[in-house]
Amino acid sequence: MFIPARRRGSEILDDPNADPALSLRSLRDIALANRFFGGRDAVVNALRAVLATRPAGDAPLTLLDIGTGLGDIPAAAERVARARGVALRTIGLERAPLLAGAAATRCTHGLAADAMQLPFVTGSIDIVTMSQVLHHFDGAEAEHLLQECTRVARVAVIVGDLRRSWLAVAGLWVSSFALGFHPVSRHDGVLSVLRGYTRDELRALVERATRCPATVRHRLGFRVTAHWSPQYHAP
Repeated sequence: MFIPARRRGSEILDDPNADPALSLRSLRDIALANRFFGGRDAVVNALRAVLATRPAGDAPLTLLDIGTGLGDIPAAAERVARARGVALRTIGLERAPLLAGAAATRCTHGLAADAMQLPFVTGSIDIVTMSQVLHHFDGAEAEHLLQECTRVARVAVIVGDLRRSWLAVAGLWVSSFALGFHPVSRHDGVLSVLRGYTRDELRALVERATRCPATVRHRLGFRVTAHWSPQYHAP
């Protein structure tokens, strides 16, 4: 009753020719939503579970955040790692140079690149994170994106996304006015929720694409996360 059928549709900012300035404006709204509605914490809490297996003072780790926006998740990840005595070098990836440059103010490095063809050799990044990106892709493209994440990761992949629900749609719509979202952010945000995943859908997609067993959990704010280790890739 409260879970609508998954939509496809096109978000305005999915267009590769979208105005970079408008994209940057919308990313500010996304960062605000991440802060208040759990997008950032969903990924960071999954990261805590990964870092708990690392002894304090261990060798520095690298973290690649795909579709990093303004770099709020890598910045939070660095703080959490530092509190555990783990050095973390972060790379924030966006497709447009302007957006990658904005992210670089909060990451160790900002990188403009194609997430479907990551410019890293296999196993060269310790942890790969991706928040609210997967729902922008369907079918073979979604599977390929997950395969690329798994290919370059050595320790873990963490994917956070939206949990599809009519309640989440209503909550986002109402709160977007109070938070001063741009109309494009409001349109794309509602469609994003409708393109989100149930826990079973996300698990099935990850395991079909990567052949790795995934830990999938509901998180606060109508979020869902999946994390897995590339070391358990089936032959």
